[in-house]
Amino acid sequence: MNTSPYIPVWDPILRIFHWGLAGAFATAYIVGDDVMDVHTLAGYAVLLLVLARIPWGFIGGTHARFRDFVRPPSEVMAHVRGLLREQPEYQEGHNPLAGWIYVLMFISFIGLSVSGMATLGAEESSGPLAGLMAGASHDTAEAMEELHKFLADFSLGLVVVHLIGVLLGSLTQKENLVRAMITGRKHTTDREGQS
Repeated sequence: MNTSPYIPVWDPILRIFHWGLAGAFATAYIVGDDVMDVHTLAGYAVLLLVLARIPWGFIGGTHARFRDFVRPPSEVMAHVRGLLREQPEYQEGHNPLAGWIYVLMFISFIGLSVSGMATLGAEESSGPLAGLMAGASHDTAEAMEELHKFLADFSLGLVVVHLIGVLLGSLTQKENLVRAMITGRKHTTDREGQS
């Protein structure tokens, strides 16, 4: 009989994905084009991690699956109303609002990576899209670079929203969600009054 006050929530693969993606995006964003080789490798890592995460969203552990946290708008609004009343329903995994932030992040990260590869192909004639971007006009190359910069900043904005959500979730659930994403376990204390 398990008497631990903690329950497993996030599996090791999900946690590796989460922290790997955080590290890769932070590296690419911080070094920018000052250290282009590092920026490019980190960008590839972002894309590979997101692409690996998609099938895991269908076959992974319970709380890694999209159906667990990508919920209908009615559930998202019910969660938001609970937040505004300072009585959010306790979620063992990700909450419905966070689920849609993650979907936006995945889409933004894919667009960011593809626009980065297109920029690299158009401006440097290298990378996986070099053949496709061969002979691209200066205006096309500039447009790809501007899109890449916009998506980098948009992605950073989503990361900030995510971090604010983690902070608010930690406070309202009285749970260290960062530690939970490291260990994979959440505390099973009495949640009465939080649902």
